[in-house]
Amino acid sequence: MRGKGRWADRAAIGLGLIVGLSWVGHGMYGFSGGMFFILGLGVIVGATLSLTRPGAVTSEIGVLAAGVLLFALPWLLGFTHILGAAMTAWIGGAAIAVLGAVGLTMARGVRRNHPELAWGAQNNSGVSTRTP
Repeated sequence: MRGKGRWADRAAIGLGLIVGLSWVGHGMYGFSGGMFFILGLGVIVGATLSLTRPGAVTSEIGVLAAGVLLFALPWLLGFTHILGAAMTAWIGGAAIAVLGAVGLTMARGVRRNHPELAWGAQNNSGVSTRTP
């Protein structure tokens, strides 16, 4: 039986979980640790939305943006001297950004071929509003 969803979204969920919990291992408490948690949670939510709506490009853009922000976080918050946390942010952020870009290209293809899988294609009753 084949699994539902894209591999990039599943990998992003795993990386989001690792990043979201990494602040505990680095001992980064306070605002910096909270940013790790919030960005990891944001990646998990965005990738989960992408799994449920494969044609939605906004959730993939959110994953991409979270990855870029995570990559820049050591410079923005000034913890480049804490090597473990900085490497987690740089490597994890770059990997999440790449996964977001791959997912974005996949979502654009799905949206082009199957527009009913995008966000705005259904009304509240679940009936498609677009004509074939």
